[in-house]
Amino acid sequence: MRRARGATGETEEGTGREAGAETGAGAETREAGRWEGPADLRLVPLAAAAWAAAAWAVGVTGWWAVTGVTACLAGAAVLLVRRVIRRRGGPGGGRRAVRRGDRGAVPPGGTAGRRLRATAWAGVLLCAAAGAASAGLHAADLRRGPVPVLAEEYARARFEVAVTSDPRLTRPKVRGNAMAPVSVVLDGEVTRVERSDGAVHRTRAPVLLIVPPGEGREEWLRLLPSTRLRVGGRLAPPSHPGEPFAAVLKVDGGGPPRIVGRPNALQRTAGELRAGLRRATEGLDPDARALLPGLVVGDTSRIGPELKDAFEATDLTHLLAVSGSNLTIVLLLLIGRPGQAHRAERGGLAPRIGLSLRVTVLAGGGLTLAFVVVCRPDPSVLRAAACGCVALLAIGTGRRRSLIPALAAAVLVLVLYDPWLARSYGFLLSVLATGALLTIAPRWSDALRRRGVPGRLAEALAAALAAQAVCAPVVTVFAARVSLVAIPANLFAELAVAPATVCGFAALALAALWMPAAEGLAWVAGWPVGWIAWVARTGSALPGAELAWPGGWWGGLALALLTATVVLGARRLPYRGAVGVLAAALLLLAVVRPAPLSRWATGWPPPGWVFAMCQVGQGDATVLAAGGDSAVVVDAGPDPVPVDRCLRELGVRRVPLVVLTHFHADHVAGLPGVLRGRSVGAIQTTGLEEPPAQAAFVRRTAAGAGVPMVRAEPGERRRIGPLEWRVLWPWPRTGRTAGRSEPFEVPKGAGGRSEPFEGPNDASVTLLVRAAGGLSLLLLGDLEPPAQRALSRIHPGLAPVDVLKVAHHGSAHQDPALIRAVRPRLALVSAGRDNPYGHPSPRTLEALRSGGARVLRTDRDGAIAVVGAGRGLVAVPRGG
Repeated sequence: MRRARGATGETEEGTGREAGAETGAGAETREAGRWEGPADLRLVPLAAAAWAAAAWAVGVTGWWAVTGVTACLAGAAVLLVRRVIRRRGGPGGGRRAVRRGDRGAVPPGGTAGRRLRATAWAGVLLCAAAGAASAGLHAADLRRGPVPVLAEEYARARFEVAVTSDPRLTRPKVRGNAMAPVSVVLDGEVTRVERSDGAVHRTRAPVLLIVPPGEGREEWLRLLPSTRLRVGGRLAPPSHPGEPFAAVLKVDGGGPPRIVGRPNALQRTAGELRAGLRRATEGLDPDARALLPGLVVGDTSRIGPELKDAFEATDLTHLLAVSGSNLTIVLLLLIGRPGQAHRAERGGLAPRIGLSLRVTVLAGGGLTLAFVVVCRPDPSVLRAAACGCVALLAIGTGRRRSLIPALAAAVLVLVLYDPWLARSYGFLLSVLATGALLTIAPRWSDALRRRGVPGRLAEALAAALAAQAVCAPVVTVFAARVSLVAIPANLFAELAVAPATVCGFAALALAALWMPAAEGLAWVAGWPVGWIAWVARTGSALPGAELAWPGGWWGGLALALLTATVVLGARRLPYRGAVGVLAAALLLLAVVRPAPLSRWATGWPPPGWVFAMCQVGQGDATVLAAGGDSAVVVDAGPDPVPVDRCLRELGVRRVPLVVLTHFHADHVAGLPGVLRGRSVGAIQTTGLEEPPAQAAFVRRTAAGAGVPMVRAEPGERRRIGPLEWRVLWPWPRTGRTAGRSEPFEVPKGAGGRSEPFEGPNDASVTLLVRAAGGLSLLLLGDLEPPAQRALSRIHPGLAPVDVLKVAHHGSAHQDPALIRAVRPRLALVSAGRDNPYGHPSPRTLEALRSGGARVLRTDRDGAIAVVGAGRGLVAVPRGG
């Protein structure tokens, strides 16, 4: 989800400056030399009513929507009829009452006020009725025709589909021990259905197409909106109620699309311009090549998960896609700062090339239309264009007072046009951010200037503070976290947004005419874009960049109340300057988290830690201290972010060796987090390259980082600093072909009968480690009972150990004989909270405790660090 900025801080420049001293209570002299009254809020309740009614109506059945519309219309009719009756009888009665001097008479002014209030409430109800009616009609369209019926039956058929959005890739996700395949997703409209019995139906039903991985992925990703396809596949109902499509269409196979109709001329033109910008950016560094098309035209096809995570951690995601500020910056280049539009000495390029004010506004309208064409006229782009038109109105009038009604009118029109926006977090963030920049930011900017903050800095700081204050509670609802670096990150990034946008749009325009010039402008734009990427990566790498916060609407409400309390309380604090400096210093310490201070405050990691089990959810990631800032990492968990955070907290900067016990996603998908910003010597893996896709992911990630891969051999011994370990398993397979998944067995004469094994779990690299101070550890990976029994037979001399990393997240599949043989003093289980597998198993926990082990688990105890050995063995949990 992203925060579109709407009218940016640049839009506000000049509108809140004082041209002279304030006179009278609340009076404000503007730079334009005109007086502005209070903000006009009359359209705000109308837009809010339509918004709320649409959000409610898209998720209910038709009859409920009809009931809601009828109730609103009836209420509005009652209020209007009462107003008509009072208008006919009220004034005369009021005059007679005044002449008689009746004490309880209501003067005409009071009657007029009640009439205005009645009219306002009637307008609110009428807008609510309009929003509910529009949403009800749109939702009813999704339930008509053959597509919803076939979706309920999960039927297979052939379809003709018109593409209505840009194709996009799903984000890689770990589900259990597997990584969900990355599929191509795009919106479409089914126009023809051919059922398996030969029946043919003509219809118009929006669907979500999911294309599985295959050789035709690149052809699917090049599709343009309005292209018509013929596909076969299976329909399924939407996963959540209130989705803006009638069904999910899972396309058969992964081959190239079958195109039966070319895109229209408008979309071809837009596609050529976008492709030209991509070609112009080919020579840039990876971050700039990925970000520039997204910043200019919303093309995010090159942005990888790691870069996107950095932008999410710093609340800079509004820069990854189209927003009204892209258009605003170009409009400011044309006409200059708002507040000067009515003057003869206007700023910008328009007066320098001889354009009158009216022609300039028309030119701005033309730029807005071109913006919609190039960035695709889908709802998100229309929303951004509407926010840009608010800024265009500011340029044309120089008055902030007219912007709030314009924003409310834009919201009203967009919600009635596309009721699904009423449930969009992105739409909510766009409106809140724009509203905050128009109402709160100028007041805070004035307050900062009165306290000696320079004008431009005060405006930028006030804009960032206002946007963060209103948007952070909404982000918390779906992200369950708060970014502590969002405000400084936005301030630093804003320095580069304008030059990057202007040069990017210029490169876009020139790419169709003269590619060398476009490449030169793209190279110039690459510098500010690289700065934005550096800000995002640097901010996200700070230890305290994000703070966990309860998600859902209750969590958002709690953060909103806390923010309001801080804002209101700050105005009443004595010595606000000193308190502000102290608060900023404390926030800086919380974000940077110097290791000595962090250890003193939290007690974790404890000094002299030898072994640590990171909290990475349903997966494994453990760390063995190798001296100084060096450590050996065994497994990387399912997600790069938590393992990277854990290693930063442990102070690990060098990793001589990463051991991946097997290729299941919950052990290898976090590998980029281990490699991020660290010196890594080598990656050691098991010999069974299964699943093949995840083994290929590891090879690809290692090659991209320039890290060699080696294979663990049974009996192998290694030593790094105070660490010494031996590879106990897997035993060499008989008749093995490298890289293939096939049964393997322990050879006869190796301590028992021949026993076959299947799958990656039983191929887990198992290590017997001797650490500093004589601490002994047995790391079992995900070995299943057959492999555990074979391990005991092959190594009958296994002695008791201090620490056991319990196999397979503490599942019920354990060999009791192995547990009795190693008799751990401390048993550690890595499992995710509320995981659907029941890990760890109560039976396993009881077996460990009955053997005398103290059991700790990451789902309840959080990350766990081990200190000492023998009788001095201590486990320090961080706390779940």
